[in-house]
Amino acid sequence: MNLLIAAFLAAQPAPATTPPADTPRAEASKPAQPETKAEPAKPLFEPTEVKTTGSVTVRGKRISYRSVAGTLVVHAKDWSDTDAVEAAAKKKKDDEDEPKAEASMFYAAYFRDGAPSANRPITFLFNGGPGSSTLWLHMGAFGPVRVQAFDERHTPAPYATVNNEHSLLDVSDLVFIDAPGTGFSRIAGKDKEKAFYGVDQDIDAFAQFITQFLSKYGRWQSPKYVLGESYGTMRGAGLALALQKRDVDLNGLILASDILNWDLVPDDPQVNPGIDMAYVVSLPTYAATAWYHNRVQRTGTLRSFLDQVEAYATSDYAVALMKGNELSAEERQRVAAQLSAYTGLPVAYLLKTNLRIEYGAFQKELLADQAMTTGTLDTRFVGATLDPLSKVASYDPQGSAITGAYVAAFNTYARDKLRYGEGVEFKSGIDIYGSWDYKHQPPGADKPLIALPNVLPDLAVAMKQNPSMKVMVHGGYFDVSTPYFAGKYELRHLPVPPNIASNVEYNYYETGHMIFAHLPSLAVMHDKIAEFIGRTSRP
Repeated sequence: MNLLIAAFLAAQPAPATTPPADTPRAEASKPAQPETKAEPAKPLFEPTEVKTTGSVTVRGKRISYRSVAGTLVVHAKDWSDTDAVEAAAKKKKDDEDEPKAEASMFYAAYFRDGAPSANRPITFLFNGGPGSSTLWLHMGAFGPVRVQAFDERHTPAPYATVNNEHSLLDVSDLVFIDAPGTGFSRIAGKDKEKAFYGVDQDIDAFAQFITQFLSKYGRWQSPKYVLGESYGTMRGAGLALALQKRDVDLNGLILASDILNWDLVPDDPQVNPGIDMAYVVSLPTYAATAWYHNRVQRTGTLRSFLDQVEAYATSDYAVALMKGNELSAEERQRVAAQLSAYTGLPVAYLLKTNLRIEYGAFQKELLADQAMTTGTLDTRFVGATLDPLSKVASYDPQGSAITGAYVAAFNTYARDKLRYGEGVEFKSGIDIYGSWDYKHQPPGADKPLIALPNVLPDLAVAMKQNPSMKVMVHGGYFDVSTPYFAGKYELRHLPVPPNIASNVEYNYYETGHMIFAHLPSLAVMHDKIAEFIGRTSRP
């Protein structure tokens, strides 16, 4: 089209006279504009802080405290505090205009009145998921108030909270932290999910948070503890080393329902043949559950029964699985019969599973004759089976039984007592389990590994570099999500010398994943942790 227009103009006759050129007009002079300096980019979030006071009675003693509900801002891994200044000093391209990712991380902190901060222990607590907020430890275990929820059955409204006689405020100041994107925490900026939703990204965000908190509240001198539950144990073990890299040593690491090596998850054996240890270490939990529901012959105590099962699992059962297709029909039948005696599952069913029981299938089949499904986090809980023809359990009866009570109680407590959260949705959990970046770069590796994450090397290096740090493990016998014997097995393989391996101690309870849901177990757990902190916070 442009070529046609040009040809048409060229063919027109020239005018007879050329009109005089316009006389140039003087342009109005413009005042010189002062040179403006580039302003640093504004942050996406600002820290917040709301202060209140309260009291809690623990073991008959009244403890007054100051509480702070607020947020601290952390950034993507490898961020520098000069990034904003440098970005403002150079001209950006259009595709660089979106701010870098940031996270506003919510916390609720409790400081005992009258306790000098220099030698007062401080404990940072969080749940796991990944994708869970920390309302569970906050409202069920160690905060100053506790939700009243039924054990082993559904808790209906109206919900109530009570004074928590098992709060750890008697021995330590407490900081409950919500992971980025969960609870009242939020993320924003370019590639925000990629920046925070992954094993190493998550560890780095919490390391940033803790060091900021120590500076903000003047707690660098305090004895320091990390308490993580479930996936939070993976985060906690990674943090022990990540904090060392920021010149922060822990006095103690407390792991509740630990899972540090994801190769020990008993799931989908048909897609991961040859990886059999997960089924070995899960067998004692299946046996404990069958014992609890009277599906096996009960002689002696649960603990004595589990001693037998653990011995069998790590000997005859492990050898049988290692033989694979070389296992004879006679041996296969003998192993199936012994598994049936320990798990209560039919021999014919066990033969169909190829002697490898994934946890969702166990939940679905144990009480199949009653059309009932056991819990995932706590197999003492049962609920109606949603789909009798399904291969595995379709839901977790314990989660359905208590989640409503916990979320309602926390929303009321946070908004009424802590005076935080007006106009903001509290997200008890977010659906990021399937999209989480599970790659992890352990010590000695030059890049993140394409494998299921294992933070045992991180913990080993941290313990070698800080041989004063002690590790305390807690687990429930009725937890098929993170089986107690898997936790014991993985820490038996911590690559450290015997004198450092002795820094790990174990405690197990007749409850599930959320140990605190069983009040007698919570009472014992409190006392053990209180003694642990008292013992390890002195020179």
